Amino acid sequence: MSEFRIHHDVNELLSLLHVHGGEGAEVYIDLLQKNRTPYVTTAVSAHSVKVKIAEFSRTPEDFLKKYDELKSKNTRHLDSLVYLLSKLTEDKETLQYLQQNAKERAELAANAATSGSTNFSIPSSTSKISLQELEELRKQLGSVTANSSVQQPLELTRKILRDKQNKKNSGQPIPVFPSWVYERPALIGDFLIGTSLSTDTTVPIGTLPLASQESMIVEDLLYVLIGVDGRYITAQPLIGRQNRAFSVDPNLDLSIKELVTRILPVAASYSAVTRFIEEKSSFEYGQVNHALAAAMRTLIKEYMILITQLEHLQRQGLLSLQKLWFYIQPTMRTLEILASLATSVDKGECMGGSTLSLLHDKTFNYTGDSQAQELCLYLTKAASVPYFEILEKWIYRGIINDPYSEFMVEEHELQKEKIQEDYNDKYWDQRYTVVQQQIPSFLQKMADKILSTGKYLNVVRECGRDVTCPVAKEVIYTLKERAYVEQIEKAYNYASKVLLDFLMEEKELVAHLRSIKHYFLMDQGDFFVHFMDLTEEELKKPVDDIITTRLEALLELALRMSTANTDPFKDDLKIDLMPHDLITQLLRVLAIETKQEKAIINADPTELTLSGLEAFSFDYIVKWPLSLIINRKALTRYQMLFRHMFYCKHVERQLCNVWISNKTAKQFSLHSAKWFAGAFTLRQRMLNFVQNIQYYMMFEVMEPTWHILEKNLKLASNIDDVLSHHTSFLDNCLKDCMLTNPELLKIFSKLMSVCVMFTNCMQRFTQSMKLDSEMDRLTLEHGTMLGPPTEEERAEETAKKKLTNKLLAEHADNLHLTSGFEATINKFDSNFSTHLLDLLDKLSVYSTNDCEHSMLNIIYRLDFNGFYTERLEHMSAERSQKAAPLLAR
Repeated sequence: MSEFRIHHDVNELLSLLHVHGGEGAEVYIDLLQKNRTPYVTTAVSAHSVKVKIAEFSRTPEDFLKKYDELKSKNTRHLDSLVYLLSKLTEDKETLQYLQQNAKERAELAANAATSGSTNFSIPSSTSKISLQELEELRKQLGSVTANSSVQQPLELTRKILRDKQNKKNSGQPIPVFPSWVYERPALIGDFLIGTSLSTDTTVPIGTLPLASQESMIVEDLLYVLIGVDGRYITAQPLIGRQNRAFSVDPNLDLSIKELVTRILPVAASYSAVTRFIEEKSSFEYGQVNHALAAAMRTLIKEYMILITQLEHLQRQGLLSLQKLWFYIQPTMRTLEILASLATSVDKGECMGGSTLSLLHDKTFNYTGDSQAQELCLYLTKAASVPYFEILEKWIYRGIINDPYSEFMVEEHELQKEKIQEDYNDKYWDQRYTVVQQQIPSFLQKMADKILSTGKYLNVVRECGRDVTCPVAKEVIYTLKERAYVEQIEKAYNYASKVLLDFLMEEKELVAHLRSIKHYFLMDQGDFFVHFMDLTEEELKKPVDDIITTRLEALLELALRMSTANTDPFKDDLKIDLMPHDLITQLLRVLAIETKQEKAIINADPTELTLSGLEAFSFDYIVKWPLSLIINRKALTRYQMLFRHMFYCKHVERQLCNVWISNKTAKQFSLHSAKWFAGAFTLRQRMLNFVQNIQYYMMFEVMEPTWHILEKNLKLASNIDDVLSHHTSFLDNCLKDCMLTNPELLKIFSKLMSVCVMFTNCMQRFTQSMKLDSEMDRLTLEHGTMLGPPTEEERAEETAKKKLTNKLLAEHADNLHLTSGFEATINKFDSNFSTHLLDLLDKLSVYSTNDCEHSMLNIIYRLDFNGFYTERLEHMSAERSQKAAPLLAR
């Protein structure tokens, strides 16, 4: 069970119990995930817990009746649920809470009922109810109960099924029987209520001698046994799905009547089986039920032959009531089993796989009764033929031909290329899904492999290659599950190999992944140097002012000028200007399938205008079937990693530019140089931080994880392993790069913002000094157009330089004094140190609590000389002091 499913079930339970407040579902989800164990159902354990609950229940008969009803409907996980209920009966505290909760909910329901309207008036409780009013009320209640239990007409059921099937098979309408088949009840073979065998006056049987009574009753029984009313034995009208009842003349001799009562269940079973055969023979009920009905019809023909032989004996006067009872006994057990199966299929409204599950369970339960088991085995084999034909096409060719929705795998119409547009598209998971209700119980363990086998072959087929499994064999029902397992395993291994070879060799999956790594994970250094040099000015603009075609042209130029020119898939790389910054994008992704999803998606793209650097990302064109692996979800992860590293690279370049400007400014002798030295120190600390973070992400996270991915891809045996390894690679990269933790990411973003603001401030200061222009104007080292400088010109130049230096130094000091530049640098230093300590502290906490040991490497690299250790220990001590009073409570 997935974490999402557990989360959904816990929330549903809290909602049903009207539990509000508290710590929410997360606490219970964690407990369930840590303490869950598989429940193995056995016949003994299921029976024992059923008996235990029946003993505990106030109305054990009702409980057992409901259990048998659900069991006959082949309800999934029934025994597991009953086991859970038996455990609840042992927990007194939980029982007390549930009783109190039920009482509160009943009171809420009563209050809601009193505020609403009713369908009939109830006399006021203050006055006594008269007998007439009581009888009227009883009739109204009886009519409500009767209406609720009325069975849906067969004609309406067939219409609903037919509409559903025609909707699924819009291009190929389902065949139907002509209407006269259902309009002529005499064709059914069951009793026609309201008719009699003859129009002659019936002689009262009580007036006849005993021998004549027996003769007349034998004749009546032979008719009743084939679904025709006799003179003295008639069938009663059916109510719902009840068994057929009969009315026997009360004047019949008691000794004869007793024997008749023993024989009549055969007629009741025949009636139930005949109705089932006629109903399930309709196309609307599916091929499995049709095949089951056909097998039952074959057995009923043998029964009819027996009745014909008995009629022949009766005409010769050789058939007494005792002989009839003797001859009919072997058939009685057969018809009883057939009627039981028919009733169970009807009650459970079974079709396809659910019918086979019921038949298999019945066959298995008859172990020890060879005759009954052989009969059920025959029926299950016959019913499973059309189902196994669908199964064979699926596991051997990857084709589903299931017009009646009976197979365990259901096909959904999805567009393959939509995978390039929608982040949360789940083509691989949603195109073909397992329908739990249609999984035969004997194939339950192999359901996932059956699904995967057909999916693998289907992908190859959709690429234009015809595939047929070379080890294909006919699948035949048997009680030995090993036969199915071996055949499905062989088909699965073949399908896995075919698709894996197709993607790895023909479609060059690993080469495409390596190409994506070059660009999205920035391992082509020269390409990025060229690209960032070319696009630096363009990306400084607001995103709305950027011309995408210009960026595309510069990207093409950078690709051709670098070693990336040798990449055969470089033309698949594209530019993408995102509408959100990285943090907003991450929050949107993390909010998927949560309560915050709607609010975040409907929010404005961003309050601030994004620059090109903040919005810039790469995109990659992926075609089918590689889009199964490199889907939109995977590309979004790559984009988040790229944007994170690209911005870090941009900040590093900005800090390096400050270093270059500072090198030029260092030749001036400023009177107050302390703040300038502080700025140099802060710039170096920032540069050290950014470079170490980049080194950590590229060489301690991505490269090792990539090598693990390559190794795992070589060992992968199927496409699901490839998907799993690739997803694991991306998830580990995102997690270790702090991109799955919003708290860490926000602190890191603040650090980057401080660095960028610092570089902007330093650049503005350098420009205000106008060092470069002044030095260019004063330098005469290269002479003029009249020739090399003379000694007099050199002396004059030296004097001017000294004067200029003095003026610039004074200007810088004045700038420092007027603008409070020293305070600004100190504020930058303070902010940077605070955020950096906060980041290191949070990393220390997460690495300890969540066992994320790889994050410790950042701390070791940034605090290599123990500069921050003392402060971190002080923060840890403060945190422990705050936590101590809470633990004491």
